[in-house]
Amino acid sequence: MITADDFFTEAGRAGFDFYTGVPCSFLTPLINGALSRPGLAYVGAASEGEAVAIAAGAWLAGRRTAVMCQNSGLGNAVNPLTSLNEPFRIPTLLLTTWRGEPGIPDEPQHALMGRITQDLLSLIGVPQAPFPAAREAIAPALGAAVERMEASGLPFAFILRKGDVAEEELTVPERRLPAPGRRADLAAGGERPSRAAALERFLQLVPEEGAVIATTGKCGRELFTLADRPQHLYQVGSMGGASGMALGVALNTAGPVFVLDGDGAALMKLGTLATIGAQAPCNLVHILLDNGVHDSTGGQPTVSPGVDFAGVALACGYAHAASCTTLDGFDAAFRDAMAGPGPALIHLRIAPGSMAKLGRPTVTPTEVAQRFRTFLAGRRGTTDVA
Repeated sequence: MITADDFFTEAGRAGFDFYTGVPCSFLTPLINGALSRPGLAYVGAASEGEAVAIAAGAWLAGRRTAVMCQNSGLGNAVNPLTSLNEPFRIPTLLLTTWRGEPGIPDEPQHALMGRITQDLLSLIGVPQAPFPAAREAIAPALGAAVERMEASGLPFAFILRKGDVAEEELTVPERRLPAPGRRADLAAGGERPSRAAALERFLQLVPEEGAVIATTGKCGRELFTLADRPQHLYQVGSMGGASGMALGVALNTAGPVFVLDGDGAALMKLGTLATIGAQAPCNLVHILLDNGVHDSTGGQPTVSPGVDFAGVALACGYAHAASCTTLDGFDAAFRDAMAGPGPALIHLRIAPGSMAKLGRPTVTPTEVAQRFRTFLAGRRGTTDVA
């Protein structure tokens, strides 16, 4: 058995400086220790998949990251681990528990995952080792994990058993409720713009130092077709994860960060809006291009016509939110978002459909990630999560 301080001290020496995750009773000592340790960056996520996406963004911004979750939550993390970390070659240290370990009594919902935890990780290409539960084992285990991640560019998992870490008291500073955010209703009549037209207007407005993460599907493909730049990251797969990635970037860089989201993707990870509101990165602008359909898969309708995304953002703690239906409204909303502290959300309702001649990125996801990381490294200043 070790203490949380034992682990975080050695992990700090190994370069790990950003943590995110979802609690598990087996992880209580580590998460309590992360929350209580002065200066350690920890972001509590709404889901395990969101945590993986947040960590990916933090890695792009130069951090060495760890994701903590229950093994039952691996089901939520499989999608980003396989369709985000793998193609983009983004490593993270995965600290997962072993609930339902065969031979140890546990709740019935953990029985199946307890039998298959190691096999599941192996199946999705995540190498693993037992969590180092002896003080002298921590540094060598972390060194081996780092060496493996640096060689492969992929995650590595430690599997933690009950009692591996001694109990830890929780000390969390009091968090005040955010001040009510500002709302702007810029909706107007007339024909809604296409996504390509909205992206063209965005490219005219976005500052050169702005980092841009485009959600999976036709949004990223259209952005690439219009203008391919090192400050663009075209997400593939991991639907719903773009806003979490943008949060991870925004919390760890001082420059402006923009996420181009879609209604289907935003609905899939709606909890990320709450995480963004709680973390309150002042440099994040969340642009939601809402065409009311799953455009990449044939135009099946989403439920977005009945969703007030601006209202949701404000309820989650965003500092500013605007609703618009025209390019002029988008222009005004964008300038307003840039004028005040964020996070800000711009909800633009657009027409379904895409460009007639729609290309795909000709740079690989790994190349996109590396050049985006280089771009971020060239921006001056970082910001730390308390």
